[in-house]
Amino acid sequence: MPTSIERFREALHHNCTDFGVQLIDSDIEQLSDYYALLLKWNPRLHLVAPCTPEEFATRHILESLVLIQHLPSNARVADIGSGAGLPLIPCLLVRHDLRVTLIDSSQKKLTFLREALRHANSATPGRLIGARFENIPAPEADFITCRALDRFPAMLPKLIDWAPVNSTLLIFAGTALRRQLETLLGVTKVDQIPKSARRFLIIAKPSRSRRSSFL
Repeated sequence: MPTSIERFREALHHNCTDFGVQLIDSDIEQLSDYYALLLKWNPRLHLVAPCTPEEFATRHILESLVLIQHLPSNARVADIGSGAGLPLIPCLLVRHDLRVTLIDSSQKKLTFLREALRHANSATPGRLIGARFENIPAPEADFITCRALDRFPAMLPKLIDWAPVNSTLLIFAGTALRRQLETLLGVTKVDQIPKSARRFLIIAKPSRSRRSSFL
């Protein structure tokens, strides 16, 4: 019977092209090491809800890697509520040029993130910040990502206002959050996540005028 890691690898091989992602053997090896690390830590920290290796490969890893096509070389990316490191740890494992900042208020999760970053062979070491995003100045970043956040609908206006000037938001959203983003930001680009009817990646650049309306 195949192990969890073997099933995970097979799911990446089988599904990556559906997500517009090309993975070489070394990418899959690094992503498998990350999955093994998460399996080790998850019983203690509850980083992600229990799921099959196939679900983790598609719902978490390949969904995260959808970001890659939107990130130019050497992009500076800050992630809010990083938790298990999704989406940026998988992106960093296959794109070593990225310069990432992971922000999470849980010290326990920061311990896991520090260990995960240690395994990433990135050109620039990832930066960790242990705080709620609204309590710190925004780091220098070209892109702001967020995949999960406590009280996401209530915090969304604060996140938009907090984002650095001229940065681009890359927000993973369900149907309700997509509608809220479109209301708050006006014109946005929406990419539907492959293999999901209700998951979207919202790409938007908040304007100064809309920022002022949140104050």
